Amino acid sequence: MKAKILLPIIAVFIILVMGGYFLTHPSYEISLRAKYHYEMGEYKEAYSLAKEAFSIDTYNRMASTIMTQSQTSLKYVSYIEMGKKYIQEVDKIAQNDTITDAQKAKIKLICEIMKSAYIKLAPSVVTDQKLVQESAKYYTQFEKLYEKVNR
Repeated sequence: MKAKILLPIIAVFIILVMGGYFLTHPSYEISLRAKYHYEMGEYKEAYSLAKEAFSIDTYNRMASTIMTQSQTSLKYVSYIEMGKKYIQEVDKIAQNDTITDAQKAKIKLICEIMKSAYIKLAPSVVTDQKLVQESAKYYTQFEKLYEKVNR
């Protein structure tokens, strides 16, 4: 009878100690803030907080995961920004009445850069689907543009 009461009491005590450690340890507190920023789409802030938490406690798996996911998301954000910039450049070239061979070569090179950069992106289950879809949209645009320029 004592074992039936003692075992649950010990289990509850251990859970309380673990919960207390999790909530009071600065590394995990910073990790929770990093998680919040990641969920809000503030990937740079999330990365810096997760990196700080990880430097405090290298066994903090939450910080490690958030740091990795933030890096992945930042790569997607960078790809999308680069895509917007290159699309504007291509639009400027397309506004001309004639397109020279040098301009065609520039467009072809831009397309090759964007296609190869997209292949290097590796989404995970928790990567924001909006980022993945928007980068895929840019990839498709550059793929079609590359086919047009190669004709």
